[in-house]
Amino acid sequence: MEEVNHSTVSEFVILGLCDSWELQVFLLVVFSSLYLITILGNISIVLLIVADIHLHSPMYFLLANLSFIDFCLSSVTTPKMITDFLKAKKTISFGGCMCQIFFGHFFGGGEMVLLVSMAYDRYVAICKPLHYSSIMNRQMCIGLVMTSWIIGFMHSISQVAMIVKLPFCGPRELDSFFCDIPLVIKLACMDTYMLEMLINADSGVLATICFILLLISYFHILFTVCIYSKDGASKALSTCTAHITVVVLFFGPCIFIYLWPLSITWVDKFLAVFYAVVTPLLNPAIYTLRNKEIKSAMKRLGNISI
Repeated sequence: MEEVNHSTVSEFVILGLCDSWELQVFLLVVFSSLYLITILGNISIVLLIVADIHLHSPMYFLLANLSFIDFCLSSVTTPKMITDFLKAKKTISFGGCMCQIFFGHFFGGGEMVLLVSMAYDRYVAICKPLHYSSIMNRQMCIGLVMTSWIIGFMHSISQVAMIVKLPFCGPRELDSFFCDIPLVIKLACMDTYMLEMLINADSGVLATICFILLLISYFHILFTVCIYSKDGASKALSTCTAHITVVVLFFGPCIFIYLWPLSITWVDKFLAVFYAVVTPLLNPAIYTLRNKEIKSAMKRLGNISI
């Protein structure tokens, strides 16, 4: 019986966002600036919440963790993309590729669960205000954050475990700026239809459960406030607008990347850039621009500095 010899792939070739050198220089400046703003914005929120005692509440504890996850999520792929703009040949080692996949799904999965925790926090604050301090105590807050990290890890390790032993014998080109499962799995030297279905089901179950829980939470908030308040709808929408906006911006690209892929190269690249670069940048801005307590904390910090 003849054995098939599959050569081991040591690295993948990344085609990047474009071929034009002039456009790559422009994108280098743009994405470097966006990444710097993302890092400074998210780290500033974490430090501000830690430093200001007025922000030591469950909502801001969860917000600080969201900012930290966004900082980590943006750092998984963006630095590599920025440095690749300076290279004629863009490659990534097999180990580096698996690390990008692992940490991308680790922080992405963790953020999904954390967004549900933040929705639950708003639900308790608006629908059960008298019991808020007893329900959202220190143990509950730590438990919610730990749950998000644990579920993110379990989701990520299950994804990597299904593809790390796949045989790759060429081609080895990834038409994107980073490694992700939908692209890597297509390069395997075997029929991956069932494996793709299993991986999509893994991602789909987590995303669908989180999205449904988020919809239930915000619907319940709106329904409850509309019943007990004359202008309840406007107040509820004002309170939850930032949360709903982040949910839409985060889950929108995820749906079209993993659950309902369009298989249109430029659209896939746009969604990947939005998910990896833009969303971590927008989250701190969305949560803080209309937040009076954050603005007050920044003014207090400024006065102390002066």
